[in-house]
Amino acid sequence: MGWMNTVSIWVVPMLLLAVILHAALKQVPAYDSFVEGGKDGFQMAVSLIPYLVGMLTAVSVFRASGAMDLLIQAIAPALALVGMPAEIAPLAMIRPISGTGALGMMSSLLEEYGPDSFIGRLASTMQGSTDTTLYVITIYFGAAGVKHIGDALKVGLAADAAGVAASVFIVSMIFL
Repeated sequence: MGWMNTVSIWVVPMLLLAVILHAALKQVPAYDSFVEGGKDGFQMAVSLIPYLVGMLTAVSVFRASGAMDLLIQAIAPALALVGMPAEIAPLAMIRPISGTGALGMMSSLLEEYGPDSFIGRLASTMQGSTDTTLYVITIYFGAAGVKHIGDALKVGLAADAAGVAASVFIVSMIFL
């Protein structure tokens, strides 16, 4: 294990050194390029703020209105048929929308049920097996000016559904 610690300590400095040496060999002004990239990144971040505010507002309204609770109550019997606890459904629903919201829900589930419980293991697996699809599409496609997101949205949500289904299946097979 000692060599792994040594390697991990030196990887980033060596990578930075390699980039600086490559820039010097190519006669590229590394610092000026870095500053220009940082400036472009900052401008991009500022342009993303309206999309981010819109998405976070929509998530907050959905949760605060009680619509999520009503939806979960309506689908609880179907969830039971596939072996998915109703307690995990809010995480499955919020994860494609908000990573921070999903992390908060997962933390609550871990506090309430414990990390070694079925629900805790399922929440952890689901968190790692799905993505923030709507968030990514809203932010990145909005920043790039992409208007037709239909196919990307379908594929992203299908991948999230597959991640949820695989999480339930695998955690059930391993831990039940």
